[in-house]
Amino acid sequence: MYRVFEALDELVAIIEEARGIPPTRNCIVPRGEVLELLDDVREALPGELDDAQDVLDHRDKIVTDARVGAETTVKTANEQAHHTVTSARDEADRILADAKAHADRMVAEARAHADHLVASAEAEAERVVADGNQEYETVTTRARTEADRAVAAGQASYDRSVADGKAEQERLVSATEVVRAAHAESARLIDTAQSDSDRLRQECDDYVDGKLADFEETLHSTLRIVGRGRHQVRSGSSVPDYSSEFRPESSAGFRPESTGFRR
Repeated sequence: MYRVFEALDELVAIIEEARGIPPTRNCIVPRGEVLELLDDVREALPGELDDAQDVLDHRDKIVTDARVGAETTVKTANEQAHHTVTSARDEADRILADAKAHADRMVAEARAHADHLVASAEAEAERVVADGNQEYETVTTRARTEADRAVAAGQASYDRSVADGKAEQERLVSATEVVRAAHAESARLIDTAQSDSDRLRQECDDYVDGKLADFEETLHSTLRIVGRGRHQVRSGSSVPDYSSEFRPESSAGFRPESTGFRR
């Protein structure tokens, strides 16, 4: 490339030093030297310029082919992208449908389990209440029988005391002091019999009241257990366990032997 610039500089110097032709702007240059310099320039130019010229000559065809190739590539990419998006959307719909079906199945199973727990708790509560009612009837009947027996015994003791007092009164009716003593003794016996009868009745009432209080505590405990189980079922925090709550000892308070009732 250096020889090209050197030859061009020489051509410029020849043209600047050439003799002009008046009155024009033309000049006379030595043909042989100019042609030699032009040959030097032609030979000094690299072969890549010819290749570049060929590229320029074929640029329209290259650009057209490149545009067609680009359009084909874009079309193929668009088709592939559309296919990919469609496949992804179909896969997403399938996954969503499977997830919804799985969620519906889990909700149905959870609802069935909750219904089963509630039904079990209600059945257990009804059984406990039925047992409590039966125990209440038994204790009440037993207490009523014991009260009736105690009242009958008190009444019999009272009648015997009255009869004894009347007999003693009739036997000692002849003497004033004896009669007064008999009256006093009769009154004392009557008061004692009445006191015993009232005491027995009070003890019977206390016994029945104690049994009813025990039964009331059992019912309250049962209702609290059922309420806690229903709360746990509604909140889903855990599965209630009633096996530790309903033990045979829960009705131990109904044994009449545990009271202070005296026969």
